[in-house]
Formats: sequence, C-alpha cells, structure tokens
Amino acid sequence: MSAAVPPISPVQDEQRLATLHSLDLLDTAPEQEFDALVALAAQMLGCPMALLTLIDRDRQWIKAGTPNDIQNLPRDMAFCDHTIRGSTPMVIDDAAADARFAANPLTRSDTVRFYAGMPIHAIDGDGQRQPIGALCVTDTAPRSLNAAGRAALLHLASLAEALIAARQTALEAVRLATASQQLSTDLVRHDRIFRQAERMARIGSWRYSINDARLDWSDGVFAIYERPIGATPSLEEAMAPFPPEAREVVQAEFERAIATGSSFDIEVDFCARPGQPRKVRSMAEADVVEGRTVAMVGVFQDITERHALELALRHSADTDALTGIANRAAFDRQLARAMERACSEERPLLLALIDLDGFKAINDTLGHSAGDDVLRRVGQVLTAPWLAGCTPARIGGDEFALIVEDSLLVHAPDQLARRLEEALQWQVAAKGIILVSAGTVGVAALGEDCHSARDFTHRADTILYAAKRSRTGERRRMDRYRAAG
Repeated sequence: MSAAVPPISPVQDEQRLATLHSLDLLDTAPEQEFDALVALAAQMLGCPMALLTLIDRDRQWIKAGTPNDIQNLPRDMAFCDHTIRGSTPMVIDDAAADARFAANPLTRSDTVRFYAGMPIHAIDGDGQRQPIGALCVTDTAPRSLNAAGRAALLHLASLAEALIAARQTALEAVRLATASQQLSTDLVRHDRIFRQAERMARIGSWRYSINDARLDWSDGVFAIYERPIGATPSLEEAMAPFPPEAREVVQAEFERAIATGSSFDIEVDFCARPGQPRKVRSMAEADVVEGRTVAMVGVFQDITERHALELALRHSADTDALTGIANRAAFDRQLARAMERACSEERPLLLALIDLDGFKAINDTLGHSAGDDVLRRVGQVLTAPWLAGCTPARIGGDEFALIVEDSLLVHAPDQLARRLEEALQWQVAAKGIILVSAGTVGVAALGEDCHSARDFTHRADTILYAAKRSRTGERRRMDRYRAAG
C-alpha cells in the first residue's frame, strides 16, 4: 500500500487549477499522440485499462483512455485525485484491502481492484511544477507492479508531460507566428517571448508568400537547418535536406493547403548534414485574405529526441526483458504480417515452435538463476548468424517461436529442426550438479488451411507435441534396453 500523503490546501489547489485551465486541454477532442501514449501504457504494463486524466475542480476528466469509452467521474471517486498529492507512483495492489478505497463504488463493483498511477505536471506562470492530472493503469483483479513496471510508468509519465509541454508551446508558436504578421504594437515584447519559446522547444517559424514566392524564416529555422542567420533560401533550396520520400509528402501537403486554404501537421525525416538523420514536425495554417490564400504561416520543430524516446518505448513494449528477443504480443503481429507477405508474394513460410525439455528440473534443482541463464542462452541460439533471416520470440515461460522466411531455410524444414535441436542441447552445472538442457522443435509450413495466425500456430503446435511424444517414447525404449542389458 502506498504511504498516505497530505491533502492539497485550498491555495495550492487554486494554483493547480489555474495552471490546468490555462492549458486549454479540458473538454478538447481526442489527440493521436495522447491516445497512442495510453495504448502503449496498457500494453507495456499488461493492464486492460490505461488513462490520462485531468483533475478539475469537481471532476476527473479523461483526456485519453483505452478503451476509449470510459466515463468521467466525480473528483471524490477518482483514485487519481490521491495520486496528484504525491510525487512518486501510487500503486494499490488490492483496492479492497486499502482503507482509502475499500468503500469506493469502483472497488465494490470490481471495476478497479489494482491501480498504478503517476502524477502529471505542467509549468505555471511562475515556473513552478503543478500537478494537473495522472497517467494510470488499472485492472479488475488484484496484482502487483515490479521495479521494471514502476520505471516504465515513470518514463511514460515524463513522455506525457513532454507531449503536453510541446503541444502548448507549438500552439503558442503558431498563434504568435500568425499574430506577428498583423500586429505592429508590442513587437519587441512578443518577439522576445517567441524567441524564448523557439529555444526551449527547438522550434522556428516561417512564412511563405504566394504572390512573390518569398520564404521568410525565424532564427529557430536557421538553427534547425544548421545555416547561419542571413538571407532565407528559396523554397526549392529549403526542400533539399528532406529525403526523397519525405520531400514528396511535404510538397503534397504544402500544395494541398495552398489550394484548399487548409492546415497541415506532419512529421517527416530530415537531414541538414550528411550522415545525421533527424525527425522534424511541420505545422502550418493558411493566411486567407478576402477568401483567397495569400500565404502559408507555420512552425518547424526538431523532434528527434522525442521520436527516439517513443521508438525506445515501443521497442521496450515489444521485447522480452530476459532474452532480448520479441515477446508474445510482438510475435503475434509479426506472424500475421509474415503470413500476409507470404500469401501476396506466393512464397513459402515456416513456423518453428520450441519447447524446452527438462527446464522445470533445472529450475527446481539448480535454482531460478540457472533457469534464467538457460532462457538467455536460448535467445542467443535463436539470434545466431545462420538464422539472420528469421524472427525469434519468447511466447511463454519456456516456449519459443521462430518465423522463418529465409529462402534457403524454408526449403529444408527437417534439417532446420535437427540443427535447432542440436544447438539447443547443452549441459547446465551448478551446486555440483550437472543437468542437460534440450529443446524439442516442431516446424510447420504455411498451408491453404491456415486462414489465421492461430491456425498456423496450431499446426506447428501439433507437430511439436507429436515430436515430444516420439522423443519420450525413444527415451522409454532406451531405458528398457539399458535395464535388459
């Protein structure tokens, strides 16, 4: 149970609410980046429900949730209202056993029995961090959260705060960029605020005048392009650092926005210097005068670090922490994609399922550390150079899988199975005891009756357990032979 935390004073709550209301996040439409964040939280922490909540004066409002039909709650019922009072994750293994929540209707209806949440902060006008809500996951049954889960929750909460800050800064930059073309008063003050926002968020503003094809950049865009501040290049020169595919996307969005007077918001690859690829975000709105688009005004942001963090989180969500290969969720997706490729390209595909023999005995006799070493070594075997064209995964405790698309291996399934079984056999020694670790392999080819990944897996599973029964029979015959001798 998490330690009790002091209540928020009325003054502190007013400061917190002022910060929340200034963000213009309450009662807004769903946004893709927040929806993706909660989906990632649910997947990484293995919970059926994940939420990004904002704690208003009398209610808990849900900015993003999975599933996406979750109802808002009165503040006094919300677990997240307790979370924002602390600065560390609040983890409740069983709400029914926690005096704070045992009588809560959500607990009594078994809607929430497990809860883990981390407060989300935003910066107020004085530069102070204010808790505005929480990122949380819940389950309908009691459970616990290990150290890796807590670390993941902290990283995801940091990403949520970064997304909120970037959203607010980007929206402010767009408003300032548009207003700067219309206002002549307070120019110095606005320019100082805008330049500060550019530096903090790695953002620059730009304007493209359609009549004279003139492109104007702020200092921030020059910085992203790694060019000295000076004459703004032509539109053609400005497009040069985009790789061909990204350039096509940018040009198409640019032309569409001019033709229709609409806006765009895209993330594409960018390379200001050879060998240093980056990711950038470009947002723009049409400057329309008397019904005619006269210019495009927008912002340009370097999002390389944020993009790398998102990729790292996705990789973590798809990777088995012990072996370093794909986990079950990633395997299911990769197998479905491999089957689609095999069917569309009319080429063979193999699925090898591997079940370790004697693993329970190793765990029980030599300890879990020895068992973990066995699992790590299996991961190394399945990523050997000769299997470079295959996709390995750990799909259960001592169960592994291998998706085989390599043009040479797919034509020799029996040889593949024998070679894998040879590579998976070795001695394990600990505490003066030596045991043998081995694996049984079942290899199946994709057939016309495999209409789904489940069908394909069932076919390989049937072959695997036929091989295990055959191996067990051989051992019994050998034991009888030895007894007779």
